[in-house]
Amino acid sequence: MSKTILITGATDGIGLLTAKTLAGAGHTVLLHGRSADKLAAAAQEVGGAPETYRADLSRLEEVERLAGEVRARHDRIDVMINNAGVFKTDKTRTSEGLDTRFVVNTFAPFLLTQLLLSIIPKEGRVVNLSSAAQAPVDVDAMRGKRALDHMEAYAQSKLAITMWTQEMARFHPEGPAFIAVNPGSLLASKMVKEGFGVTGNDLSIGADVLRRAALSDEFASATGRYYDNDAGRFAPPHDDAADPAKVAEIVEAIKAVISTHIKKGLDSGAS
Repeated sequence: MSKTILITGATDGIGLLTAKTLAGAGHTVLLHGRSADKLAAAAQEVGGAPETYRADLSRLEEVERLAGEVRARHDRIDVMINNAGVFKTDKTRTSEGLDTRFVVNTFAPFLLTQLLLSIIPKEGRVVNLSSAAQAPVDVDAMRGKRALDHMEAYAQSKLAITMWTQEMARFHPEGPAFIAVNPGSLLASKMVKEGFGVTGNDLSIGADVLRRAALSDEFASATGRYYDNDAGRFAPPHDDAADPAKVAEIVEAIKAVISTHIKKGLDSGAS
């Protein structure tokens, strides 16, 4: 049965290859990207005239606009893959003074998921890109009050998205499923090449696990869990994710930051 699948960060790397894989299997794929030119090229590569949506996820008002555009064209999204992410960037601060890595990797997918949650069915799935790089979250840094280097910000933002994945699953036990996935370390993406100066491993490693997380039976009852593709199994994330007080603190901080920087409040979700 054909599914409607939204993929953020779908103009290159794992996102693009995942989109090609899913479209090739007959699914309707919605491509998000930051550049109109790259979106057009990605759509041509994916084939089948997929819908494209342009938004800069470092700007939360554009995340709101993106959600509105998707909702205007669809009353159902079966799978949402929050793939977009940033590691190294020359612009580490947004115009609002927030850490760009946290905004793109943690806040934007949280907000987009909240705004689209009402059109994701109970049997649907939200797949969030985590990482093997996870570190205790500095709430002040997440709020933009303390500067971090690239790896610190990236690792903390990835633990934060893993934490809110768990919390959303806890508050929505009836579905959809919320799953955090480390697609594999040092895959051959633009992020890895620019961040680490290495060619990286085969991107199909990551695209395959995202396809499975989106559609396969093995992930159907995996809500709230973390899949480590380096190990090839579900595994515990960083120890902080097992501390309910720490998870609640981080999720509340995420919601507070978002609510401060957008006009609308959050209508639903973990609370």
